[in-house]
Amino acid sequence: MKLIIQIPCFNEAETLDFTLKELPRKIEGFDEVEFLVIDDGSSDATSDKARLGGADHIVRLPANQGLARAFMIGLNACAKLGADVIVNTDGDNQYNGADVQKLVKPIIDGQADIVIGARPIDEIQSFSAAKKFLQKVGSAIVRYMSRTNIPDAPSGFRAMSREAALRLNVFNEYTYTLETIIQAGQKGLAVTSVPIRVNREARPSRLIRSTFSYIRKSIITMVRIFVVYKSFRSFMAVGLSFFFAGVLVGARFLYFYLSGEGGGHVQSLILASILLGIGFQTILVAFIADLLAVNRRMLEDVQYRIKVMECDLIKRTR
Repeated sequence: MKLIIQIPCFNEAETLDFTLKELPRKIEGFDEVEFLVIDDGSSDATSDKARLGGADHIVRLPANQGLARAFMIGLNACAKLGADVIVNTDGDNQYNGADVQKLVKPIIDGQADIVIGARPIDEIQSFSAAKKFLQKVGSAIVRYMSRTNIPDAPSGFRAMSREAALRLNVFNEYTYTLETIIQAGQKGLAVTSVPIRVNREARPSRLIRSTFSYIRKSIITMVRIFVVYKSFRSFMAVGLSFFFAGVLVGARFLYFYLSGEGGGHVQSLILASILLGIGFQTILVAFIADLLAVNRRMLEDVQYRIKVMECDLIKRTR
């Protein structure tokens, strides 16, 4: 059994040493434990620090592609390197490396495909009240959409089996955390969480430049998730709202028309026509979006099979 711990990094030369030193080299249940660093186009000495710090594998991207993209590149690289289980952690030493054993245990025991490390959010002093609130809101939305019970969905400290890693896809360029859990739930993968510890903040988060920016990006991410993964329900709800509003306004005009006062309420007739038209068109979009979702799932299945074939081919040629 091989475990690979991947670390997506962008300009983490100052903190990567501490992160690598905290990670364990021996984990119960594994014959091999390796470290893989994804250098996401860093302009500092991140790759050099990774090499000096004992990283077994380094994937260097020529330009910064964002955390979500670096995460997926890391998963694919780990699978091709023969990892049976993959752990993802951050390069800023946010998470306690000793808790890797807790993360992988449910997978080793066959109880889960993906394990999310749940941070003590309320106890983290560096988190603002707004961030704590949005963390909880985001987690609640993910629980609803994925039908899982994950208390800390935005946590990047997570473990997954090889099978789960090959099945995941990320479309969001901002972050991978919420989307991967929703995908896992919809694909029928077993997802659970374990409490983990965090270290003192080494530097401000690069994903959160300001509270306003975090709120804006979080809202956009949540709306986009609804549209992508609950497309039929989202568009149908909007369409029916406009349609029934149009029916009510039209009924109002009809009432006055039958009372002999319709001439003074032509505006209601026009508004009803507009609302009914918008509602009908949005309902049609809901059905089209549902068809696209089916097509996406078929393409994801094809992509999964290709990934499996690539990994098997690499394994045979070694």
